[in-house]
Amino acid sequence: MVDKIKQHFRPYESEFIDFAEGLLRQAHDEYRPILTDFLNPRQRYILETLINGDDEIKVNFWGGYEDAESQRGLLVPSYYDWNINDFDLKVIQINYPIKFSELHHSDILGALINSGLQRNRIGDIITDEQKNWQIIVTNPIAQFVQQSPDLERIGRVKVRYLEVDIRDVLHPLQDYLLEETLAASLRLDIIVANGYNISRSKAKELIEHGSVKINWTVMDRPDEVVAINDLISVRRYGRLKITEINGQTKKDKWRISLNVIKK
Repeated sequence: MVDKIKQHFRPYESEFIDFAEGLLRQAHDEYRPILTDFLNPRQRYILETLINGDDEIKVNFWGGYEDAESQRGLLVPSYYDWNINDFDLKVIQINYPIKFSELHHSDILGALINSGLQRNRIGDIITDEQKNWQIIVTNPIAQFVQQSPDLERIGRVKVRYLEVDIRDVLHPLQDYLLEETLAASLRLDIIVANGYNISRSKAKELIEHGSVKINWTVMDRPDEVVAINDLISVRRYGRLKITEINGQTKKDKWRISLNVIKK
């Protein structure tokens, strides 16, 4: 079963498929809720694919707010009535002198990673039009963030962390633009070129220089084939996500729907 599923995914996704299969097996054996770390959209798609058609186990996702990019998965027996509290999430507000300082997503994420946290232990880092920032994390990580001396500053900015009710989570800026495009193939360099209206040679250069990530992993192969729910980030350009692959035209071009953020 798992080997057949792997045929439809990338070789380097095999490790996550094995991990997800282990979670599913555990959920069956112990017949109790199993909670994952934060998963990106592609990982959630893989997990849903594995569980699809299973009559005994179902999966739910939640990341603190609707359409969160990073979400925890909750595998539960079919009889189980889950609720938001099962995801054990906390919202941490970053307090800092907004009038005199400015924070950026990359600075906050960098500080968290440099403090020793792994990326899958951190949910979305969100902001609003007023330059407020919040971090969505698990309960144990919330305690770590509030107590770690390594996180008393983000860059040069002195900060404090305040836990807020999950009902007070920010409404993040929704700056995705939906774009429909035709692509000669699903190669990474072609998708990046189409998404940001740059030449294919420029897209290839960005990829080969390590400026492009797929699902948070640096990808230096221009011929890598992208797939639905892949999250592609391009340094200095922004991010895009493949939301739909709508088949091919008579001239063998792919119809693709993209959510694009342009910096």
